[in-house]
Amino acid sequence: MTDHRDRPEPDACEGCAVAPDRRQFLQRAAAAAAGILLSLGATRQAALAETIRPTVGRLLSTGVSYPIPAQDGAEIDKDNQVILVRWQGSVYAFNLSCPHQNTALRWEADDGRFQCPKHHSKYRPDGTFISGRATRGMDRLGITRQGDHVVVDIDTMYKEDANPAQWKTAVVTL
Repeated sequence: MTDHRDRPEPDACEGCAVAPDRRQFLQRAAAAAAGILLSLGATRQAALAETIRPTVGRLLSTGVSYPIPAQDGAEIDKDNQVILVRWQGSVYAFNLSCPHQNTALRWEADDGRFQCPKHHSKYRPDGTFISGRATRGMDRLGITRQGDHVVVDIDTMYKEDANPAQWKTAVVTL
């Protein structure tokens, strides 16, 4: 049986490289977590276009089902970070963030294009890069058709420069 007198004095670890200060560790961890949450919240804000919700809900673990849009334009699902676009007989699904610095993109309906509010990169409705600081098109998500719905694989993202073949084929033709 040990006695509390056998324990080292609180100052015994004072010279250690890693001080056992639990309170300081927890304060730093909480500050880091708050910073991460704040930055995530800042990238999610932006009035984009019409906000949509998946009507069928999640399929499997990564697929989200949406009704095929009735007309050309863009619809936004902020919860899943998806932009769904119907344009000239095709349906595309994009990541909500600009590929330049992850700012939420905006749909400029009058101009028929997307624009990043931060550095003004511009994109066609099919995600093709037009101009600005970005160096590639919008990131496309995997998409398939199931009847009168499209299923978007929110965990499968194709970057135009890294996956050009998959990027080009991530489209549903109507």
